[in-house]
Amino acid sequence: MNPTIYALVELFFRLIILLFLLRFLLQAVSADRHNPIVEAVVKASDPLASPLRKIIPGTGRWDLPSLLLAWLSGIIFIYLSSGGSAPLGTSILFGAVHAAYVLTQFYWWSILIVVVVSFINQGSFHPIVDLLELLLEPIIAPIRRVLPTMGPLDFSPMVALIFLSLLQETLRTLSRSV
Repeated sequence: MNPTIYALVELFFRLIILLFLLRFLLQAVSADRHNPIVEAVVKASDPLASPLRKIIPGTGRWDLPSLLLAWLSGIIFIYLSSGGSAPLGTSILFGAVHAAYVLTQFYWWSILIVVVVSFINQGSFHPIVDLLELLLEPIIAPIRRVLPTMGPLDFSPMVALIFLSLLQETLRTLSRSV
């Protein structure tokens, strides 16, 4: 496949996977449905998520149809990127690996954005930053409980970034073995 076409296809599938993962995560953390970003994610993912939700109902805070759509998007990407030569089992496994890689990248960049904004614009409110902090809390909170703060400094985002970088490298190595 032409490198330019591959890059465009990969970007398209990363964005689709991220859309469905965000829908799953936003419901998991009980994000405010009136937040404009949440509304945009729900509106963009509804054409595919709503029909699937009739077949596979979500369970409480877990939006399983959105998670399944993210995984299916990863499977389709792996299958297409292999030129249709990847066996179904391989596509299924590496589709999940690719979706997990997209998720770790999202968390890594989200932590970086929140940290930079906290240094530049302390005490201000923005719906995106508020939403990112809400999405990051399940990752940062356990580290924060173990790692004590040093006065006003919180090193838990740095530890999370290191952990996510290691996880990203592991997933990247796995995905290159296709």
